[in-house]
Amino acid sequence: MGNNYEYNHFYNRELSWLEFNQRVLEEVSDSINPLLERLKFLAITSSNLDEFFMVRVAGLIAQYEEGLIKKDISGLTPEDQLKAINKRVKKFVQDQYTSYKEVLNTLNKKNHLKIKKYSQLDKKQKIYVDEFYSETLFPILTPMGIDVSRPFPHILTGSLNIVVHLQHESEKHMSIVQVPRVINRIIELPSNSGIEFILIEEIIKSNLQDLFPGCNILDTGFFRITRNADMIIDEDEADDLLIEIEKELQKRKWGEPVRIEYDKDIPKKCLEFLTRNLKIQFSNLYEIDGPLDLTFIFELMDHDGFKDIKYEKYTPKRYAQLEKNTIYTTLKKEDVILSHPYDSFDHISDLIEAAATDKNVLAIKQTLYRVSGDSPIISSLIKAARSNKQVTVMVELKARFDEERNIMWAKELEKSGCHVIYGIKGLKTHAKCLLIVRREPSGIKRYLHLGTGNYNNSTAKLYTDLSLLTTNEELCADVSNLFNILTGFSQNRKWKRLITAPKDMRNEFYRLIDREIQHTANGKKGKIIVKINSLVDEKIIKKLYDASRVGVEIVLIVRGACCLKTGIKGISENIKVFSLIGRFLEHTRVYHFENNGDPELFLSSADWMSRNLDRRIETLFPVIKSGPYKKVMETIDSILKDNIKLRQLDEKGTYFKVKNDKKNFSSQEYLYGKKQ
Repeated sequence: MGNNYEYNHFYNRELSWLEFNQRVLEEVSDSINPLLERLKFLAITSSNLDEFFMVRVAGLIAQYEEGLIKKDISGLTPEDQLKAINKRVKKFVQDQYTSYKEVLNTLNKKNHLKIKKYSQLDKKQKIYVDEFYSETLFPILTPMGIDVSRPFPHILTGSLNIVVHLQHESEKHMSIVQVPRVINRIIELPSNSGIEFILIEEIIKSNLQDLFPGCNILDTGFFRITRNADMIIDEDEADDLLIEIEKELQKRKWGEPVRIEYDKDIPKKCLEFLTRNLKIQFSNLYEIDGPLDLTFIFELMDHDGFKDIKYEKYTPKRYAQLEKNTIYTTLKKEDVILSHPYDSFDHISDLIEAAATDKNVLAIKQTLYRVSGDSPIISSLIKAARSNKQVTVMVELKARFDEERNIMWAKELEKSGCHVIYGIKGLKTHAKCLLIVRREPSGIKRYLHLGTGNYNNSTAKLYTDLSLLTTNEELCADVSNLFNILTGFSQNRKWKRLITAPKDMRNEFYRLIDREIQHTANGKKGKIIVKINSLVDEKIIKKLYDASRVGVEIVLIVRGACCLKTGIKGISENIKVFSLIGRFLEHTRVYHFENNGDPELFLSSADWMSRNLDRRIETLFPVIKSGPYKKVMETIDSILKDNIKLRQLDEKGTYFKVKNDKKNFSSQEYLYGKKQ
């Protein structure tokens, strides 16, 4: 049955991801969101798009330049995809800056804040910014002239720059000035009429003559480039993976340009100069009608003066039974599910901190994929090692864009006496596991944490994730065996409860879906509910189509890219796809199979993507006890009940807001306890 599907039964992954970013952009226009938070969604879309170009578009360009014509799941070649992406992104960028101006205009009218041009400054403000330029900016700036003896400089990816067309006597030259990254990009102005700001590039542009005395400035323009940031690491040839990745990180700075953003007023001569020297095609040029790189908006979020136009501060729940002096007793009695960020992630950090100072703890084993810059978890692991505990940490050095931080932490952990490993050759370790081994009067006892998200105290306040805390002997034994595989040459044993990728997870999902198919074929109840971040694996999608064709009811909550099409007659009529974009980034991975009234519920670190199922160390683990089961399903039920932020995918590929006659209900507000 699974071979009867055609290209038009699937969406392209990249275009589907761009539609996800469009859903984020739509939050900018949602009046339910506080005004400044609406601007923040703009910054998120900008940051998202940067990473998309650095990785996904860069990869397609490389395929195109190699002459590859292989079609993707939707029947598009790399060239087809690049053309479609270019067209879609240009429309998206227009929408971005239309939204930016609309929200900024509203903020200005309501006297909340204003971002000024240099020409709009009053006399007092001009004196202030000119002094700021002289005292702070001018000493940092370095104009880079370009002529026979001074070649075109290396432009850092993501940096904002000014191209300057100059004339000195009878000769004309080009020069580039990089806007410094070492200071905040947005500067508050002295003002008697609300809170006002100016961007530092405006200050620099208006004082450029100081950098070029004796020259006539003919033209100027802002531009920004994005480089290929993908890393290719030959692990077979690497003697030391850490050193090899450090080398590749240096090479990343020299990746090929894949995009130029430029302000709409840049002169044609300046733009041609840039494209010629950067060797970039005109199809990868994007005109911007406003400030380049909207991520500067993140700086506004830390300002103290906007409490009435930001989300109210939320304090995650803490539980007395999970405090340091009671957590071991609690976990011996029952499994615990924590739903972050609504339930405090500090319980996990505190557990590691307590273990580090507990004389009865003999060993701590943990995987780390992405951790925060000032991680209390790292501090606790270091403390544990210095207390002569056996500490084993699997640090994933290949976590994209966190490589430098992870290398730094790996070195710090090794210095303290931790046994640090980097995983298995050719695979990323994406599983989230913490195992604490403790000596107790009854013997050795293991305490286990398994999660859907990272051990990152910062993102744990922004992302929704689920944590399972348990002393289940079978799960603890499985995770012990998993660490033996990661640290040594142990071979796969037969798992008791845990399912892992890349060897078993894909086939286990096939088995679980096939079981629902069989139940339905036999006239029984078959239903699948899944909540994930991405659904792009072709084989899994075909399995879901097979299930839909025999009548299995399938409900998918997919935050990001989804290559599955709904509403295809005779194929996907029994599948519904939803997506929820809200204050918190939906990040949980939940898999529920009805099993004819004897349901099975799993949490996982993995999405339904080929990379998760085939090229990563991942875990899929059951929620066994009734209390934790009910709590997980409450989160799923609340999402499907949402009629404020939930969107549904239709058969045309459009996501529409779910509306009904029921009382307004927001899943995220419900879960953090706000009255509906």
